[in-house]
Amino acid sequence: MKCPKCNGELAEQTFLTQSGEIVIDKCKRCAGIWFDKGEAELLRDDWTSVSVDDGDQFLGMIYNEIRNIDCPRCQQPMKSINDPKQTHILYEICPEHGFFMDSGEFSDFRKLSVKEAFDYILDMYRKDHPDDTF
Repeated sequence: MKCPKCNGELAEQTFLTQSGEIVIDKCKRCAGIWFDKGEAELLRDDWTSVSVDDGDQFLGMIYNEIRNIDCPRCQQPMKSINDPKQTHILYEICPEHGFFMDSGEFSDFRKLSVKEAFDYILDMYRKDHPDDTF
């Protein structure tokens, strides 16, 4: 597969986690990562995933400016979305196949700050209790 950001080669990398092996596709040029559906979520909380995103975060910030990309699996246009828990993280998603993170984004995705966790819980509470005021 080709990288949707820089057209470099996406190479498979296997990671052994507490729940088994997970194979991701990582770009040899820009170090962006393609996650098939469910892979990032499985890796997010696993302590062994620290080494998944070892690319240059500043290079990732440059590639993050590229928005109009196609899914490396089906070549359909991908959508740019903000992570629901960490809205400062922007990545591209294909509803059918998975999503792409630029170098450095998965490292950030793994770390939920106390403020982000509190904001997320507060938002969930407000959805369930729309009449409550603080």
